[in-house]
Amino acid sequence: MTQASNELIFRETVQKIRPVDPHLLEQAVERQRHLTKPEGSLGRLEEVANRCFAIFGGGPFSVSKARIVTFAGDHGVCAEGINPFPQAVTAQMVLNFLHGGAAINCLARTCGIELKIVDVGVIGPLPPSPELISRSVAHGTMNFCDGPAMTQEETYAALRVGIDMANDAVADGCMLLGFGEMGIGNTTPASAIASALTGRPVREVVGRGTGADDGCLRRKISAIERGLALHSEHLKDPLDILTNVGGLEIAAMCGFCLGASASRRPVLTDGLIATSAAALAVQMQPAVKDYLFAAHASTEPGHAPLFELIGHQPLLNLGLRLGEGTGVALAMKVVQAAVSALNEMATFESAEVSAKDTDNPR
Repeated sequence: MTQASNELIFRETVQKIRPVDPHLLEQAVERQRHLTKPEGSLGRLEEVANRCFAIFGGGPFSVSKARIVTFAGDHGVCAEGINPFPQAVTAQMVLNFLHGGAAINCLARTCGIELKIVDVGVIGPLPPSPELISRSVAHGTMNFCDGPAMTQEETYAALRVGIDMANDAVADGCMLLGFGEMGIGNTTPASAIASALTGRPVREVVGRGTGADDGCLRRKISAIERGLALHSEHLKDPLDILTNVGGLEIAAMCGFCLGASASRRPVLTDGLIATSAAALAVQMQPAVKDYLFAAHASTEPGHAPLFELIGHQPLLNLGLRLGEGTGVALAMKVVQAAVSALNEMATFESAEVSAKDTDNPR
């Protein structure tokens, strides 16, 4: 696949994304008024269900078949000493995913959700496995303190991986999609993206990731500040931000988000790293936010500013900071429950239950 063909697929995907019809949202709100419950009593579940109703065009729909895609990639900026774990852990954790032993495997199994693992840029060698989708664009990114993290060709190729994975999920009949990641050091590019997109100082959006000590945190902040300064003339456009300070798995997640939206599927983003990809997708095409759900609030300080950027608040707040798609697995059950309530609850009329007496208010 050439850069020209990957870029064409990317641009066609972006052009296919259309805002959700607000009249369909109004129809869903009206249906909620007739269900056997006090109006608004299911809180945000009603908001979630109403938006899903509009996403699927207002007809009968189900979100029972759900899939999470976890994208894996490595990062050249690890050379700056920004992470307490060796880079070899990325490949080791991918093998753990394939053997079913990671947290995301446990949560996805428990929640009855399909899980797919994609190698989009892992450094270490990965043995062939029927459980692994091998779409490696490069063996990790370059160090963004020295130059762009990716070439433009690599950026479009990784975006294409994500778009393809979304299209495959839709072709397989999946109605509810979500994405997560694995990549040692990837809170560093995600924080760089958060700072570049929001304009906030680096220190306000950088956290300790997977347990960085004080020295590691200082090196992390320094690396991001130096990287953003180096690329300051090329951080005006979301594609340029992605190319200069992003990651291969971040690009793939961004493409997945775009692909899901183009196919009119609700799509859930996970923690800081995944949400940085979602924020880039929203910057590329604002209508993406109509299809996007924020699964949970992580403990990373850069997550909240990204919620403001994508225009959504998290469904869950459990203090998670793992990634992998773990928050998505849990939040998918919330979305499925919300949709079940909208689709299956009796109306006041069908159940012969008296509605609120508006003629004789007390």
